[in-house]
Amino acid sequence: MSTSVLRTTDDWYVELPGTGRAVRVDTAARTTAELLADRAAVEAAAADDGEAVEVTALELVSPVTTPCRVVAQMVNYKSHARDSGMDPDEVLPTFFRKASHSVTGPDATVVRPEHVRLLDYEVELGLVIGAPLPVGTEVAETDLPRYVAGLVVTNDISARDVQLPKGQFYEGKSYPTFTPVGPRLVLLDPADHARLGRLRLRLEVNGVVRQDRTLADIIVPPARALGVLARFQPLDPGDLVLTGTPGGTALRAPAKALEIIGGLLPPAKKWKSFIDRQAANPAYLRHGDVITASIATDDGALDLGTQRNPVEHR
Repeated sequence: MSTSVLRTTDDWYVELPGTGRAVRVDTAARTTAELLADRAAVEAAAADDGEAVEVTALELVSPVTTPCRVVAQMVNYKSHARDSGMDPDEVLPTFFRKASHSVTGPDATVVRPEHVRLLDYEVELGLVIGAPLPVGTEVAETDLPRYVAGLVVTNDISARDVQLPKGQFYEGKSYPTFTPVGPRLVLLDPADHARLGRLRLRLEVNGVVRQDRTLADIIVPPARALGVLARFQPLDPGDLVLTGTPGGTALRAPAKALEIIGGLLPPAKKWKSFIDRQAANPAYLRHGDVITASIATDDGALDLGTQRNPVEHR
């Protein structure tokens, strides 16, 4: 049975299933990696409901502490590939890094920098690494419980008008508050891994559904993705891997006619034309919007919780 861990600025808590209450973990752990190494304390808290507090009374922060490695996977759902004008059968596993200072809490405000016009959302399943994964490690499906300690809801906030013209992802996805994480770190029992394919990723903006797909839509599943990543990137306990987003983001591939015309323009004019057209798209995030993102199986057997992040333009 999975165990849901919560974090405040000062303490760790274990959420008691179905009660809306949580018990403080008696641990000296200050980082996610240290908490994962103190599983005895987590298990003791899970077995003790003597001094439980209401979860709603806790001011939750990201259960993944920083600094850590934050690695993300691009175009990893069939629906997202089609939205991007790509053939899902031709997509290869591709990764990029995000700065860990972009990590923020499940209810924190997402801040759109003053110069950003095209702010987008991407709900993603986050894998929290639980054991060292050295370069050269081969990861089979049966190895996943060894290397993945738990799961979190993440949102890969993206400044498209920075990301696309520059042809790289790091800056456009690394501004402060661009990676909401939590509320729960769901520590998995080995049997829980069989349920991963039934997880549903859902994102709403102002109550309107934008993304809604299960992991059945994924192209490269977590075990294979970690195996490819381990060809060149080591990972350590407490590191975070984002595994891609389903279709439904604000950014979509341009129509073929516009794509052909754009290809005839000089780069500066092409990108200015593209950004100007995209700016008219109401799906991009604006000041006052509220993003709600959740990941769970439909039967509730695995529930990573729900983020609610307002958007502010500064």
